[in-house]
Amino acid sequence: MTRHLPRIGRRGLLLGLAAGATLGGARLALGTGTGGEARLVVVILRGALDGLAAVQPYGEPDLAELRGPLILPEPGQDGGVLDLGGFFGLHPRLARLHAMFAAGEALPIHAVAGPVRTRSHFEAQDLLESGAEQRLTSGWLNRALAGLPESGGRDGGVRAGFAIGPSLPLLLRGPEPVGMYAPAGAARPEADLYHRLLELNHADPVIGPALAEGLRARGFTGGVVPQAEQRNGFVELASAAGRLMAVPDGPRIAALEMGGWDTHQAQPNRLAGVLGQLDNGLDALRVRLGTAWERTAVLVMTEFGRTVRVNGSDGTDHGTGTAAFLLGGAVAGGRVLADWPGLAPSRLFEGRDLRPTLDLRAVAKGLLRDHLGLPDAALERAFPGSGAVAAKEGLVRRAA
Repeated sequence: MTRHLPRIGRRGLLLGLAAGATLGGARLALGTGTGGEARLVVVILRGALDGLAAVQPYGEPDLAELRGPLILPEPGQDGGVLDLGGFFGLHPRLARLHAMFAAGEALPIHAVAGPVRTRSHFEAQDLLESGAEQRLTSGWLNRALAGLPESGGRDGGVRAGFAIGPSLPLLLRGPEPVGMYAPAGAARPEADLYHRLLELNHADPVIGPALAEGLRARGFTGGVVPQAEQRNGFVELASAAGRLMAVPDGPRIAALEMGGWDTHQAQPNRLAGVLGQLDNGLDALRVRLGTAWERTAVLVMTEFGRTVRVNGSDGTDHGTGTAAFLLGGAVAGGRVLADWPGLAPSRLFEGRDLRPTLDLRAVAKGLLRDHLGLPDAALERAFPGSGAVAAKEGLVRRAA
């Protein structure tokens, strides 16, 4: 199954292209209670994060028997988890995220899952990004853009929605125009080639406007992100996202991806590495956003969790319930959001997984409504057929 559109350019020959057929639509501004300046970043962790390791329920009586060698020491011990209030603890490689938690700017969410129970990476990721109980050709974040009021144009700026990275995730594909930022490669065409392509295609009603916008956006991003930071690692991409979203004419909604979470073998060492990268990247995003961090919400999500029991290779297999994170200056953090189901054998999903008690769509709906100010009708368009899933209350500090 093909997961992404092909890579189509370095730092923006097609940087301003839309995800769908409509390429020349109006730009958007966020109509929110924060003066139209709210930012939303969605980070997809591909491969299935072990939420029980990232946010360990050290107060759970059944944990030791089920997890054995995967359990980290309790808070205060050498190499122990970072306390989140007496029952849950963050993995020690998430020290910067823990500092955000202490500042009231991070909200770990536990026992959460997407809309459908499946242990297929591809199917679960498609459904997570589609926001529906069947795979759609557009993503919920793209459809959400249609609910934002038109600004009448943002001269010199870029699209309100941006994919940060070398590919366009399904999450942002659809009829609403979005932009892309991809780091510069080792070999880049001469600038004159872009302008010749524009001359040849200026009369084309689709390609002409797309090329023109791509060149304008390319100039914009080139002036904001230093060449030294234009690499493909998650830390560099998150840093670039922060730089782009901090400027007045930058994007206000962004999506990033990070792989490496499929920990079937040697999980302790492998997970520590990617958690450290995630922690560094999220902190780089915070730093680069500067004062805009106060108006930012970041949703970190994955397609499903991993088995409660350790397997024979010191790893975990595909599961169900997991952890997600909200962070940002606009987030009502400093607590853990969890309707904890417990890990007793009778409480496990299908006898093997953490039972989910919260639908990720409820979290996303709460952000779209209370942070970006979308009306209920726009939430239904973003998440079709989800009328029974209510938007989660109290996720952000300042509701629209």
